[in-house]
Amino acid sequence: MAYEGLMVSVSGIRGRVGEALTPEVVARFAAGFGAWAASRGNSKKIVVGRDSRVSGPMFHRVVLSALQSVGCDVVDIGLTTTPTCQLAVEHHHAAGGLMLSASHNPIEWNALKFIGPSGLFLEKHEGEEMRALVESGIPRARWDQLGEIELDDRAIQRHIDRVLSIPYVDVEAIRRRKYKVALDCVRGAGAAIMPALLDHLGCEVTAINLETDGRFPRPPEPVAENLGELERLVLQAGAQIGFAVDPDVDRLALVSDAGKAIGEDFTLALAARVVLRHRRGPVVTNLSTSRVVEDVAVAAGVPVIRAPVGEVNVAVRMRSEHAPVGGEGNGGVILSEVHLGRDAPIGAALLLQLLHEDDKPLSRIVSELPRYVIVKDKLDRPNASLDTVYDALRSAFPGASVDTQDGLRLSWPDRWVHVRPSGTEPIVRVIAEAPTAGAAQELVSQSRAPLDALSA
Repeated sequence: MAYEGLMVSVSGIRGRVGEALTPEVVARFAAGFGAWAASRGNSKKIVVGRDSRVSGPMFHRVVLSALQSVGCDVVDIGLTTTPTCQLAVEHHHAAGGLMLSASHNPIEWNALKFIGPSGLFLEKHEGEEMRALVESGIPRARWDQLGEIELDDRAIQRHIDRVLSIPYVDVEAIRRRKYKVALDCVRGAGAAIMPALLDHLGCEVTAINLETDGRFPRPPEPVAENLGELERLVLQAGAQIGFAVDPDVDRLALVSDAGKAIGEDFTLALAARVVLRHRRGPVVTNLSTSRVVEDVAVAAGVPVIRAPVGEVNVAVRMRSEHAPVGGEGNGGVILSEVHLGRDAPIGAALLLQLLHEDDKPLSRIVSELPRYVIVKDKLDRPNASLDTVYDALRSAFPGASVDTQDGLRLSWPDRWVHVRPSGTEPIVRVIAEAPTAGAAQELVSQSRAPLDALSA
């Protein structure tokens, strides 16, 4: 069955509201997921949460009914964050979870994220099994077997408690420092957890965009070019650090005390720096993450392992490698001893711990790390195979190390370029990193050439 314009991946569906994403589509996939998840074990429970998007309440009601229609018992945690929903699946020993959130996508998008019983997003084979059930026919419950709904209003507090219980986050020491923090929640779900967490950590918070109405005042992705208002707020408030989260609060970006957004790639590097002082093991990250993470790992004497882009790919590799920390260069930090999911509240606690341990301004900490320039570009995905593009690039750069786990990544000792189709938007991403902006931009331009030719 074709769903024109709908982005269907192993771990979810995503589309523009009223176009590819309609109540009928959401109902079908929610019911299919519920029937599939309940058929695999002893639990019929499914945890459901949503972020603040305008369409969230409508789709939330659809999901509850769809799950009841296949006999699932629903644990409704309401407006929440993606990592909170993942943790709630574990807490309730549920068969799975459904999170309504399009993460960093523009305001007109929404999505349904499928969470397995382990609290991880579905892996490839699981997503294929679930979609096969959707296509073959969804078994519905009779009138006397319909599922029930229970409300859980403690999920956020349990999440906060888990963050505060990280053994090497010295809560009392951080509280004594009374850090001044500037916060931007982009009118997403961040206001449901970030101010409360920072209050527990004794921070003096100056915040913007705390309304949870989903009417994003700027592009919601927490990349440096979108954080001008937070940069100004840091300076006005005399803050020692600025935190920006995306709408579903699994990504964290930082602004230094100098009022400068330092780039979301530094979030994982700095968090890993703290963790590796207390836990030993490899760092797992994706193929598009900055080399600065490798520099931090090398300084700690541990390896970096690269996985395909996508949270579940990193999380599964972390589990198999027994990695204490990992994540993605988009500001997504995963701390395995709490849960295998990107978690902005965890990232914020680790960064405050770093400020405490290093006892110097964030701007100085960053200045002591190697600097690279990362250039990110994107273009519409052509209606043709990308294999010819990859072949052309391999021929153009015969001396590069090649990684084909996810699209094509070519690397050299001090630079790299990664070309891959996005799993969340109908685009191809071209990302390059080098010691200078000119060198990174040249890599992007050279890598775009065969893509532009294919689209012509």
